[in-house]
Amino acid sequence: MRKRKKSTMHDSKDSASKSVSETVNGSHQFTIKGYSLAKGMGPGKCIASDIFTVGGYDWAVYFYPDGKNPEDTAMYVSVFIALASEGTDVRALFELTLVDQSGKGKHKVHSHFDRALESGPYTLKYRGSMWGYKRFYRRTTLESSDYIKDDYLIMNCTVGVVGDEAFKAHKLILAARSPVFRAQFFGLVGDPNIDKVVVKDVEPSVFKAMLLFIYSDKFPDIQEITGSGSTCMSTNMVQHLLAAADLYNLDRLKVLSEAKLCEKLNADTVATTLALAEQHHCSQLKAVCLKFAATPANLGAVMQSEGFRHLEESCPSLLSELLKAFASVEECATMLSSKKRSGSSVYGIDLAAEVDVAEPVNPNDRRVRRR
Repeated sequence: MRKRKKSTMHDSKDSASKSVSETVNGSHQFTIKGYSLAKGMGPGKCIASDIFTVGGYDWAVYFYPDGKNPEDTAMYVSVFIALASEGTDVRALFELTLVDQSGKGKHKVHSHFDRALESGPYTLKYRGSMWGYKRFYRRTTLESSDYIKDDYLIMNCTVGVVGDEAFKAHKLILAARSPVFRAQFFGLVGDPNIDKVVVKDVEPSVFKAMLLFIYSDKFPDIQEITGSGSTCMSTNMVQHLLAAADLYNLDRLKVLSEAKLCEKLNADTVATTLALAEQHHCSQLKAVCLKFAATPANLGAVMQSEGFRHLEESCPSLLSELLKAFASVEECATMLSSKKRSGSSVYGIDLAAEVDVAEPVNPNDRRVRRR
């Protein structure tokens, strides 16, 4: 990774940018010093990060303290990632993260990675093309949050450049592991003499992970493949791997991917994982997602995630199932609460069929009679 220029806030020297990645793994950290000095610079005016390189292209992050558009009247801050070098139809995925500086880990993540299964990579047509959010965060909320500390604001940016890649593999091994490849090479309409197959529905990094599984029968090291420790990127890769496993009838890989996604559930990714489970008929994964999302402690954050908005559009029928799951959780919690208040052993008997709880015991070994 290389740096081309210092961060600028027009004539101000109170901002800085720092790259924390020395390899082309797509990660860049943008640190803004003196946030309070940036306010009031006007809509459409920005602080620019250092230029960094990913996938052979230069990129930059632009932060607009008073918003990008005048019509928003400085109510929101805007953040965009821009192609800073010459390029045509560059296909890429993006993620912007506001870092929680309280140490609680409650980062604000805006990601294109978790929507790539349906929408595909974003295409930037020419130098200066941008991806981002005009209304990234309400400014008054931002200024009273843990995202700003000592007048510092930290953002992590991840760029994943998508391109073509060739892989060498043995037809016999592919055919032995996948019924789809077997039909393609040796089926009634297959061609055993074919020496090249164009795969259109799977991204290169995902196909590489699938090949590693086909040859080793072990779940691939996702962090090694992505070159990033980002939880969102890791989850997104496993989501794509599950979809590829379903496409090529790799049942064991599909089951392993389901298990990994069950382990990685969080409020930011559970909605997209739930939609994926529904689309690929993963009943166990779907049940785990519904249970997680319906928990009162999680539901609010889940509904605020970008994945939930995608869920509303792509699988609206799941919303009623989520509502039923939430009602079931609430009913169970109400029953437990009522039992604790009454202290009745009779009520405990009715509840035993639903949950595993200890029945209250009277010190004199007698049942308590209700009045």
